Amino acid sequence: MPINTELAWKQWQRYAWARDNGHTRYMEKADKCERFFAGDQWDARDRAVLEKVRRPVLTINKILSTVSNVLGEQINNRAEISFRPRSGAPSATADVLSKVFKQISDNNQLDWKRSDMFADGIIGSRGFLDVRLKFDDAARGEVEIQTLNGKNVIVDPDAEEYDPDKWGEVFTTKWATADDIAVLYSEKDAELLRNRDNSAFPYGYDSIQSARDRFGYSQFPMYEGDQDNSNVMRNVRIIERQYRVLDKQKFFLAPTTGDMRPVPEDFDRNKIAFFVERYGFQVVPKLTRRIKWTVIADSVVLHDDWSPYQHFTVVPYFPHFRHGNTLGLVENLLGPQELLNKVTSQELHVVNTTANSGYKVKAGALTNMTVEELEEKGAQTGLVIEVNGDPDKDVQKISPNQVPQGLDRISYKAEESIKTISGVSDSMQGMDRADVAAKAIQAKKQAGSTNLVKPLDNLTRTDFILARNILDIVQEFYTEERLMTITHDQATGESETFVVNQPNPEPETGEEESPYQEILNDLTLGEYDVVVTSVPRRETLEDSQFEQVMAMREAGIMIPDSVVVDSSRLMNKKDIIKQMQGDQTSPEAIAMKELQQRGQAAEVSKAEGEAAQKHADAQLKQAKTGETQAKTQEIVNGPQDDGGAQAKMAEVQVKAQATEHKMSIDERMAQQKMSLAEREHQLEREKLDAELQMKDRDLQQKRIDARVLAAQTAATAAAKPPADGQVANRSRLPTSKS
Repeated sequence: MPINTELAWKQWQRYAWARDNGHTRYMEKADKCERFFAGDQWDARDRAVLEKVRRPVLTINKILSTVSNVLGEQINNRAEISFRPRSGAPSATADVLSKVFKQISDNNQLDWKRSDMFADGIIGSRGFLDVRLKFDDAARGEVEIQTLNGKNVIVDPDAEEYDPDKWGEVFTTKWATADDIAVLYSEKDAELLRNRDNSAFPYGYDSIQSARDRFGYSQFPMYEGDQDNSNVMRNVRIIERQYRVLDKQKFFLAPTTGDMRPVPEDFDRNKIAFFVERYGFQVVPKLTRRIKWTVIADSVVLHDDWSPYQHFTVVPYFPHFRHGNTLGLVENLLGPQELLNKVTSQELHVVNTTANSGYKVKAGALTNMTVEELEEKGAQTGLVIEVNGDPDKDVQKISPNQVPQGLDRISYKAEESIKTISGVSDSMQGMDRADVAAKAIQAKKQAGSTNLVKPLDNLTRTDFILARNILDIVQEFYTEERLMTITHDQATGESETFVVNQPNPEPETGEEESPYQEILNDLTLGEYDVVVTSVPRRETLEDSQFEQVMAMREAGIMIPDSVVVDSSRLMNKKDIIKQMQGDQTSPEAIAMKELQQRGQAAEVSKAEGEAAQKHADAQLKQAKTGETQAKTQEIVNGPQDDGGAQAKMAEVQVKAQATEHKMSIDERMAQQKMSLAEREHQLEREKLDAELQMKDRDLQQKRIDARVLAAQTAATAAAKPPADGQVANRSRLPTSKS
């Protein structure tokens, strides 16, 4: 775009307002936290004063180990994103969208970029990701996720919410070469900005500047001469502003549900009419806040148009957020870390002074050195001092001061303050004493993890915002047919390939013909909720699963061998499982499966027979008990004609029934034992037949292989040309005529 000084000045004024109202103060805090994390923890003036008087300047960097432990907690817990259908959306499409998100995550190495964003938030209190389309590999674009430096993102100073959808604007700045601008925007704009290190505009010092975080120094060296370095020097600062403005826009309105969706910009009248006629939508105008996107570099406007996205491309992460105030982990550790460094340096200084406390020397007493030389070499081992007079009186060593009591306690308290403020105890760092019980260590680790719940919960909130923005981009721009591949297991290489937005080759009959073909796995239709699940890292999860499986086996639970192998971390466990299971469709496998089923049926029959025998024994015992009760009643009540006869009749009937039942049970048991023996004999015979058949097949196959090998050998020998000697001998053989 041509130079537009008015628009560029307007954008820069708003940028300067946002920069000076909070962002500059944040940059000072973030820069100090970064320096302390890297070990640069002394003020330059204090260090110069101490080094001038040769005082020790120690740095005991406890922040690095503390933050590394927190970062390890995040790395060991990953987020799994899935989508849930809403308002009648198909569940199959929700599953496909989950796979599409996994494909985007794998392409962008989201796990590593997510860890970098978390580290930026923990150290500098603000971490950012940027989500937009890139057109390097696909003409319609693919989702690209990049990590942004928190110092290069200027948040709306009037914002007070975590979600960027509640912000009015956001600025992002980056540095580029003139060649980058030619590729991304325009060659004419690149020529205007080439070699413009010193701008004539009053805001040029900030739109064209060199101070930033990178591998090199904080300032660019000055290049002299006619050498053109515009293709390698990233000295042009690009300022992107995304902000919301009021605009009238057309919306699709569903009369039944009241849902409204904006009409895409590329929809013409015919396409709008088709959706109105096909789905019964209504087109209504509505005043809404749309996102405007303006990009400037110095006085050149590189881009100024409506944003193609529904959200800002910036996705934030704040470990602690309180109404616009962001707080990380390092900034509260700055004071204890400075105290630890100063007290430790002071302790060393006191110890050094006790070794060289100084001398009291009588004037003119030294003969082999001067007073200055004694001052310089007085602390050396084996020093010999020659005096002119009495050495005990003329040269006396000054008694050193005692080390102040409690000085070492101050450094101990400083270390404990770092642990208390960060919530990272010795147990979390694996530095507990050897006499501490394992259960106590585990309880301390659990308590320490509780202190990190809020930063990790805000990370889950960021994952939700990221997945929501990606979902809207996918439904807006992933409209053509695409072939995608995802990897389920990095160790085994198990992958899956699927197609989205595929036209249905066989449409259902009976439907009205339309100019738009039915689409399978249509990502553009439906509403979906984002579900964020925190799961352990893959390696840690597999170890935990394997330990649980082995513990269940030791407890007596019959876990199949294939499950045990699958829960391990073997590289080729899928192949091992296949070898264990074999070819399930082969005749041998089918025969073996039938044998196993028959064996299981025989075991069931045996168990049923044993149960029936136990039941018969119980009935016999019950009959004997009834007989005993009848005799006891007869003895107590005396002989009675009618009662005695009835008792005897009952006794006889009970005995007869018991005997008959026992005989039937014995007969059934004998039959079942005979049947079981016959089945076992038949199973053994079938198993032997199967083994003989397999051996016969192996023998036949070996014979066939031997014949094929012999035929190949003969053919090779026939095709090979004879040697000279063989030809000469063959010529001397007698013919049939001779």
